[in-house]
Amino acid sequence: MDSLGSFAVLLALTACAYAFLAGIIAHLKKHPILAATARRAGVAIFPTLSVAMACLWGLFLSDEFSIAYVANHSNRDLPFLYKFAALWSGQEGSLLFWSWILSGYMFFVLMAHREERELRPLAGVILAGVQLFFLILNAFVVSPFRVLAEVAPDGTLRPFVPADGRGLNPLLQYPEMVLHPPTLYLGYVGFSVPFAFALAALILRSPGERWIHVTRRWTMIAWGFLTLGILMGAHWAYAVLGWGGYWGWDPVENASFMPWLTGTAFLHSVMMQERRGMLKVWNVWLVFITFLLCIFGTFLTRSGVVSSVHAFAQSPIGHWFVGFLLLVFAVCLLVFFRRRGYLRSEHRLEAVLSREASFLFNNLVLLAACFAVLWGTLFPVISEAVTGNKVSVGPPFFNRVNIPIFLLLLLLTGMGPLLAWRRTSWESLKRNFTYPTLIGAGTSALLFAFGVRDPYALMAFGLSAFVTVTIVSEFYRGARVIRSQTGRTWGQALRELVLRNTRRYGGYIVHFGIVVMAIGIAGSAFDKEREMEMTVGSTLELGRYAVTLKDRTRGETPNYIYERLVLEVRRGDERLTTLTPERRLYTASEQPLTKVTIHSGWREDLYIYFAGVNSETGLPIIHAYVNPLVRWLWIGGGIVLLGTLVALYPGRRPMKVAVSERARAREREVAYAKGD
Repeated sequence: MDSLGSFAVLLALTACAYAFLAGIIAHLKKHPILAATARRAGVAIFPTLSVAMACLWGLFLSDEFSIAYVANHSNRDLPFLYKFAALWSGQEGSLLFWSWILSGYMFFVLMAHREERELRPLAGVILAGVQLFFLILNAFVVSPFRVLAEVAPDGTLRPFVPADGRGLNPLLQYPEMVLHPPTLYLGYVGFSVPFAFALAALILRSPGERWIHVTRRWTMIAWGFLTLGILMGAHWAYAVLGWGGYWGWDPVENASFMPWLTGTAFLHSVMMQERRGMLKVWNVWLVFITFLLCIFGTFLTRSGVVSSVHAFAQSPIGHWFVGFLLLVFAVCLLVFFRRRGYLRSEHRLEAVLSREASFLFNNLVLLAACFAVLWGTLFPVISEAVTGNKVSVGPPFFNRVNIPIFLLLLLLTGMGPLLAWRRTSWESLKRNFTYPTLIGAGTSALLFAFGVRDPYALMAFGLSAFVTVTIVSEFYRGARVIRSQTGRTWGQALRELVLRNTRRYGGYIVHFGIVVMAIGIAGSAFDKEREMEMTVGSTLELGRYAVTLKDRTRGETPNYIYERLVLEVRRGDERLTTLTPERRLYTASEQPLTKVTIHSGWREDLYIYFAGVNSETGLPIIHAYVNPLVRWLWIGGGIVLLGTLVALYPGRRPMKVAVSERARAREREVAYAKGD
C-alpha cells in the first residue's frame, strides 16, 4: 500500500508538471489543443492524490508501523477517530493533505467556470504552479510513505517494524482536532483560487470586475472555512490547554489570524470596485498579500523558527518555503509593475464623509492590525538575529496595540451602512446617527452606573449597542417597505428582504455575529481566578460558586492512565453539577495531559483545571476561573458562519444586477455633473 501511495504522488507530480508547462506553452502559442490537454492533466491530479490519501489512511487504520510516519503518530490502542485524524498530525501527512485539498480546489475550478475561456486556463496554470511546489515536497523532501529501517550488523540497512507506535500527541486527542486542521487548511488553501484569478487577470490585462465576480464565492468559501478553523482552534485552546483563555496570541494562532484580516479587507474592498470602479490596486494586492500570508503561516508552523504549542519540530523544510515565498512575491511584483497601467481607478474619492471613505479607512485599519500582529510575531526572531538576545512578545503587547484598533473597526462596522455613496450630507448624518449614538452612549453610561470601570469594556459594550441598532434599523427599513408593498407579515417580509439581496443582508448578519463576539470578548475584562490545595471535603469559593472535593480516584483505559477528582459545584443552596477534571498519562507516548472541565452558562463559565499535586503533601491543586460571557463568543461565531452561508446563497437576484447597478450609478453621476 505504501508503494501504491508513493507511486500515486509521483504520478500526480508528473501530471502537475505537464499541466503547468503545457499550460504556459499553450498560453504563449495560443494553442487550444495543448491547453485542453493541460486542463485534463490538472483535473487528473485530484483523483490521483485521492488514491495516495486513501493509501495513507489505510496504513494508519491497519497499524502498519513499518511506515515511519504511522509509527511516529499512532499506536494500536489509539481510538479509530484519532487514527483517522492522525494523518494530518505531523509534517509529512499534513503537507500531503494540503496538496490534496489544493488539487480539489483546482479540480472544481477547472471543471466549473466554462464561460471564462480566457481567465480559467491561465488561472489553472497558476494553481498548477503552486501545486507543483507542494508535490515536489511530498515526493522528495517529506514523503509520508518512508519505510522504517535499521542498521544490520553487517552495516546494511534492513526493514524495521516496531511492536507498537509512539502514539498521537495527547493534545490532539480531542474531538475538535478531527475537524480543526481540515477547516483551517480549506481556508488557507482556498485563498489560492482568488490569487490565481487575480494574477491571471493582471497578466491578461483584464483587471476589471470579471475576476472579482468569478472569485467572490471562492473567496467567501475560503474566508468562511478560515473563520471556522480559527473558532475551533480557539475553542480547543479553551477546552484543552488549561490556562483559562481561548486566544493567547501564539505565533501560529497569529499566522491564521493575519490572512483572515486581509481577506476580510478584500471582501469589503471589492464592493468599491464593483460599485464605483475604485481601489483596483488595493484589491489585487489584498489578494496577493492574503495568499502570501497563508504560505507564510505554513512556513511559521513548519520551520521551527518560533516557539508554539501548535508548531512542528524544527525542520529544513522551512528553507523551501522561504524560497517559494520570495519567488511568488517576485512574480507578483513583476506582473504588477508591468500591468499597473490597467489598474487605474475610474473615480476619485469625493468626500471624507462617504461610504467609499469608510471602506478605504476599513482597509487601512485592518492592515494596521495585520502589521501589528506580524510585528509582534516576528520581533523575537528579528531581535535574536540582530542582537543575539532572546526576547518574548506576549499578550500584553498584542492587547495594548490591537484592542484600540478592533474597537475602531467595531465603530466602522456601525458607520458604514449609515453613510451614502459619494458624499453624505450633514442632515443625513444627523438623522442616521442620532439614535444609534444615543443608545450606544446610553449603554456605556448605564454600565458605568452599575460599577463597570474598565474603559475598553465600556467602549466595547457601547459600540456593540451602536452597531446593533444600525443593523436592526437596516432590516427594519427594508422589511417595512416590503410589508407596505405586499401586505406580508414581518417574518415573511424579512425572509423576502434577505432573499432579494443575500450578499448584503448576509453581510449584516456577519456583522451582527462580530458584535456578539465582541460582547463575549469584552467579558474577559471581568475574569476571576483562584488556586487552592484541596482535601476530600474541602471547598473552594470563587464568585458565586462553591466547589467541594468529593472524591479522588485512579484508573486506566487502553490508551492512558488517569487520576480523577470528583467536584460538586453549588451556587448558594442550589447544586449545579458535578465536574471531573483529570490528569492523564498516555502510555504509548508517555506524555501527560490535564483534562479541563467547564460548567458553561449564559452569564459565565466556571472553568476547573487540575493543576497538579503538591510533592510534599500529596494533595491535589485546583485552579479555578470564572470567565464571564464566554458562551456569547461561540454564539457570535456561529452567527458569523450563518451570515457567510446566507451571503453565499444565490438568492433571487441575477448576477448581472451588480453590473446594471453600476451602469445606473454612472448615469446618475452624469446627470449630477450636468446639473440635472
